[in-house]
Amino acid sequence: MSGESDCTRTSPSAGSPSDNELLPDRPKYVCALSPDLVTKAREELQEKPEWRLRDVQALRDMVCKDYPSLGTCLDDAFLLRFLRARKFDYDRALQLLVNYHTCRRTWPEVFSNLKPSAIKPVLESGFVTVLPHQDPQGRHVVCIRPDRWTPSNYPITENIRAIYLTLEKLIQSEETQVNGIVILADYKGVSLSKASHFGPFVAKKVIGILQDGFPIRIKAVNIINEPRIFKGIFAIIKPFLKEKIANRFFLHGCDLNSLHQNIPPVILPEEYGGTAGKLDISAWNELLLASEEDFLHDFSELVLPCDSSPHDLLMSGDADEKQCDDSLRGMKPQLYYCY
Repeated sequence: MSGESDCTRTSPSAGSPSDNELLPDRPKYVCALSPDLVTKAREELQEKPEWRLRDVQALRDMVCKDYPSLGTCLDDAFLLRFLRARKFDYDRALQLLVNYHTCRRTWPEVFSNLKPSAIKPVLESGFVTVLPHQDPQGRHVVCIRPDRWTPSNYPITENIRAIYLTLEKLIQSEETQVNGIVILADYKGVSLSKASHFGPFVAKKVIGILQDGFPIRIKAVNIINEPRIFKGIFAIIKPFLKEKIANRFFLHGCDLNSLHQNIPPVILPEEYGGTAGKLDISAWNELLLASEEDFLHDFSELVLPCDSSPHDLLMSGDADEKQCDDSLRGMKPQLYYCY
């Protein structure tokens, strides 16, 4: 791809012909939400079906006017992800879209070679998977198990890439865009040496992506089997968390009954006191790996032009990296104290 965006080819405006007349190759959006989810989206996300395409066009116009060289996909379905994630606030949705691209540009160790086959070893290890069943609110449960990672096999950035691709796959579903997701993180067996790989720089980057750089609604983060060392880890990441997200963290320790108050046993595997059988990672691995061509197509739209500068965008990493460097000096004493 040349890096030329849809804005370069045409800049739709409020008085312009329909998108299909301007860009015949742009897919026409067809809503896949059930009537109940349409109602939920209206009540929780301020999404009005009768105004939906008008809102998408407004965001598209803003991108073309303010960031004509962003190199982003401008399809209705793609832009809707960002509007839904920010409750149809145009300005916040635009900032999220720009942040999305900035994150990808400024962390090449994670965002190069973005395809499922590249993270096959991570998938096979069981570090990240998605449980087969949704919770009663229709949310997928993303299960992360750091103890499955052997640092000598590959760097931590491979794990982050695997999580990112998992979220990209999930967010393709309009149901997930509306309902959000739940995270279940099992910290059983996480040692000091392994925890030290997740320092302030990595923590800041990951949290920045999840909070401000990716169009997904994280409704709860359930931590289980966390060792004492997790107090040190959480002390590092908490300053970077928005209050709303921090309040969605639930630390259960080894108390499965506490976990079951948030995630019902009927959808949990036996390893977590559930009745859904043994944890099986094969189904999700097969689904994600089978999506290789979809990712190659989707991400071919999302390469920033070479002449774009991160300073042209809304996020600058200089101050953040300095903050992380300062925090890093105090990280290991905190971890050793908690260990």
